[in-house]
Amino acid sequence: MATITLHGNTIHTLGNLPENGSEAQDFTLTKGDLSATTLEAYKGKKVVMNIFPSIDTGTCAQSVRQFNKDAGALENTVVLCISKDLPFAQGRFCGAEGIENVEMLSDFRDGNFGKTYQVEFTDGPLQSLHSRAIVVLNEEGKVIHTEQVPEIVDEPDYKAALEALQNG
Repeated sequence: MATITLHGNTIHTLGNLPENGSEAQDFTLTKGDLSATTLEAYKGKKVVMNIFPSIDTGTCAQSVRQFNKDAGALENTVVLCISKDLPFAQGRFCGAEGIENVEMLSDFRDGNFGKTYQVEFTDGPLQSLHSRAIVVLNEEGKVIHTEQVPEIVDEPDYKAALEALQNG
């Protein structure tokens, strides 16, 4: 399990992020129109998974804004912003913020994404939500970069994720 802090207090996830070079595990997540999507839908594209607890927190919202800004310039790349928020809340946020360059996906139905990618919190006040993490995949669906943000209120390293896309 990964050990993370929330304002300095220790909390844990189910496990560790996938290793670089490993094949990304398939998932089923819910889109804003309540339809399902899987990793297969993004085959042949580079994928950035921006994983976080809730769009209703400042740091999570900022990560979506930042990736939305950066994603517009990326070729053959999709940024998936993944949380357990209801698709309605995700859509409301994107509409209010003018977010158009990322895809918001929800793990609210069964939580299997959080379990498969080992980002589900097992204890603490955010138990069952996702930790803040980044997983970057190349066009073949191989993991080329991961980051488990060690303090949940901190932002991810956007630059490292973008560099992985260019170098991977």
